Amino acid sequence: MHPAVTAPTTALASAFQRWRQRLPRTALVLLAVCLAIAILLLALGGRRFIVQLTYSMFIGLSCTAINDLSWLAQAWGYDKLRSLRGLSPSPGPYVSGWTGVLPSAALSLLLGPPLGQHLADSVFGFSSPSLFNLDNNNARFTLVVSALATLVLIIVLSTGERLSAARAQAEAAQRQAAENQLRLLQSQLEPHMLFNTLANLRVLIGMDPARAQAMLDRLITFLRATLNASRTPQHALATEFERVADYLALMDVRMGPRLQIRLDLPDALRELPVPSLLLQPLVENAIKHGLEPKVQGGRVEVSARLDADNLVLTVRDTGIGLAAAASSAQAEGSHFGVAQARERLSTLYGTRAQLELIDAADADGGVRVTLRIPVATTALQPAV
Repeated sequence: MHPAVTAPTTALASAFQRWRQRLPRTALVLLAVCLAIAILLLALGGRRFIVQLTYSMFIGLSCTAINDLSWLAQAWGYDKLRSLRGLSPSPGPYVSGWTGVLPSAALSLLLGPPLGQHLADSVFGFSSPSLFNLDNNNARFTLVVSALATLVLIIVLSTGERLSAARAQAEAAQRQAAENQLRLLQSQLEPHMLFNTLANLRVLIGMDPARAQAMLDRLITFLRATLNASRTPQHALATEFERVADYLALMDVRMGPRLQIRLDLPDALRELPVPSLLLQPLVENAIKHGLEPKVQGGRVEVSARLDADNLVLTVRDTGIGLAAAASSAQAEGSHFGVAQARERLSTLYGTRAQLELIDAADADGGVRVTLRIPVATTALQPAV
């Protein structure tokens, strides 16, 4: 299976996406700065508060709009320059440090205050003196306040954007590490499953060649389906149960009447996505360390149910129990299935998923493994 190929992102598309992401923060900062300016002007004996706030908002909005349009224009120019040079689209970086910020800031400071003042004058019917008349005290004061407000706005937004970028980079690194951990766990699962099955086949060849032949046929079918599934991060719960049924059919050839099987999957849960091959090592563990050491064999039960917002998966056997398995000669490596499932759950879901391994509390005995997975997040990126 080849990974999906995505079209390269242009600098303008990337800049527009970042602009949309920071828009709520920009609005909050702009409102706070304009309120502060209006209160300051009111305290200095200026016009009514609503008038001061309106002028502040129009000037602030004009400066912000010009700054952002200039920023987007730089991205568009970067795309055009790459196109003229015959280069493929790229998200940048097209500006860096103050060399990219200062031109936009200078342009917004030059054009924003006059534009904002003109718009506010249109609302109230005033005729304010030109801001470029530096002999006028009000003009000088407005320019200084506008310059300081623009500087504060740019510093606050630039700092917030750098922090967001650093946080996104850290989350991407954590996600990549989690994905690498999942691939490592799957690479451990595949040979472990294959070697155990081949060891079972080797024993049966010496005891019953006809059954060994039947088991080999089952093994071919089983490996074809299972190895394909192991290379898929997740699949439907119904597919997971099918792979468990394949494995149990393989074990049924070897154990015969000593193995009883019970699978319980409600129709309503069949399409829920789950990590691929999550249950198989637990079922393998139940047979190898629970049922095979028991002379009369026993039963393996695999079930699924919903409990509030959790998918609950249970693998239960009626074998020799935890204490006897721990003291038996086969106990070596007996925790692989449980440890592997627990690590995968932790990598995918963090603390939102649980795995419990206990002795069954009824007269049939054996061991019960219960997994709880949050339903709303079963189609998952690795936890970060």
